[in-house]
Amino acid sequence: MRSVGARRRKTRAGVVLTADMIVDTALRLIDAPGGDKLSVRRLGAELGADPTAVYRYFRDMDALLLAVADRLIGDALNDFVPQDHWADSLRYLADSLRRSMRLHPRLAHLRAVRVTAGPHEMRTVDTGIGIMLNAGFAPADAVRHYRDFVDTVLAVAAVDAAPLTDEQEEAEQQAWSRVYASLPAGEYPNVHLVREHLPSMYNSAFPGTVEKLIAALVAAAPSR
Repeated sequence: MRSVGARRRKTRAGVVLTADMIVDTALRLIDAPGGDKLSVRRLGAELGADPTAVYRYFRDMDALLLAVADRLIGDALNDFVPQDHWADSLRYLADSLRRSMRLHPRLAHLRAVRVTAGPHEMRTVDTGIGIMLNAGFAPADAVRHYRDFVDTVLAVAAVDAAPLTDEQEEAEQQAWSRVYASLPAGEYPNVHLVREHLPSMYNSAFPGTVEKLIAALVAAAPSR
């Protein structure tokens, strides 16, 4: 959020500092190696400005990170096109958010748990609730169903986006294909019964979860 009375000033490099420039630079640093250690000092150095200049546009680093998250929401939904059926619009919305989360994994958790109250999030909320209203849900139900849908989408997408090293990826796969699959029937009868299917536990739950949500909404939608 840009602070009230923020003035457009030039950096040491002679560039006029703006809120958008700060957001762009912060996102670039976050996505770069070591981006999990973003600081005002590092941001100021990259901008060629005194670190305190950031506070003329954002009250603190939390406000800046929310602005970055809101920018990513906007990027994800820039090309959103309502589909012929409202359920397909929900799929489009879910897939767009997931792709964005995977492109910027360090911000995935923030986006899953925080409300930015920024212009892009506002537009997305309006779009999502509009989809529910178009499905025929009453206003209160439209809000409730949108909340359940988008919160679940963001949560599962954040799990998908969580960065793992190659060694961690290998360990995850081995856990399901070897460790769990070899558990003795006497102690773990149910796991043993489905042991040949356990490697699929490593696959993303996102597609199946989204389809279950949409199927439940289609079943609950009023006849129109």
